[in-house]
Amino acid sequence: MTQVSVDELTLILSENRNPDSMDIDMQSTASIIQTINQADQQVPLAVAQCTAAISHAVDVIVKQLRDGGRLIYIGAGTSGRLGVLDAVECRPTFSVDDDLVQGIIAGGEHALTQAVEGAEDDLAAAEKDLRAIQFTQHDVLVGIAASGRTPYVIGALTYANALGAPTISVSCNPAGSINTLAQISICAAVGPEILTGSTRMKSGTAQKLILNMLSTASMIKLGKTFTNLMVDVNASNAKLKARAQRIVIEATGCDEQLALSTLLQANYQAKLAILMILAQVDVVTGDALLARHAGFLRLAIKEVLHGADSNSNSTKANEAANGAGNGAGNE
Repeated sequence: MTQVSVDELTLILSENRNPDSMDIDMQSTASIIQTINQADQQVPLAVAQCTAAISHAVDVIVKQLRDGGRLIYIGAGTSGRLGVLDAVECRPTFSVDDDLVQGIIAGGEHALTQAVEGAEDDLAAAEKDLRAIQFTQHDVLVGIAASGRTPYVIGALTYANALGAPTISVSCNPAGSINTLAQISICAAVGPEILTGSTRMKSGTAQKLILNMLSTASMIKLGKTFTNLMVDVNASNAKLKARAQRIVIEATGCDEQLALSTLLQANYQAKLAILMILAQVDVVTGDALLARHAGFLRLAIKEVLHGADSNSNSTKANEAANGAGNGAGNE
């Protein structure tokens, strides 16, 4: 097991004591909550300092995914759980394949609900776990560790680098070794935690914000949205079917009945239903249009309107076409 000295801990920002919470054990409930809330307000400010690195990371992720690769998150403890959480949410939100975005946690699935002692210190286990999913240079690895020094994550980044795969680190410690090990470093220095060393708090919140940005921005760049609507939502239950119907209404301005009938024709694919209504095409034609434009709805609409009298099309369709290409697919 890896040994960590007291002196080493002092170099980790999150292990330092927070002067604003020294008497937190003597505070009233309301005061405790206020202290935590005030500390949490520092998190988005710290993340804001990382936007250039996050943007760079997104462009790399998008390139790898377009070329057939996968986005792999890896971490231990809270960091690992946050990676798994972001990964599993991509399927229902953007209708991507289950293996396109994956989260790996030290200790395996059991570690999602129970602490697995020593798992984060196992340097060799990370390589084994990446081999198990057949990780290659075509994939992109995001190593997550609040301390920036977790051996499991170091092992993962080292292996990915050796393969020639793009590597990204997400940490909250400027002195963390993964910051220099990864090709792209994202470090949100949120400062000492309200409870010393409890990185599930500010550090965890920062990591959650960053992972949300990485996956959401990547999916937007891959054509998974139309304006700010989740047009690739996987309508797998009653709530999501209602959401898909509302999305179609919002995007086209049609009534509930037309939205529902078109969704039924489109097998509840909101993007396809929107295209059918705005471009006035059938299911087969709509499918072909979307395939031709790599799923970018605006570009599919623009193709239809380019070859037709735009006066015969709806205002919504023209607005969509006019916006096509404004950032769609551009790096």
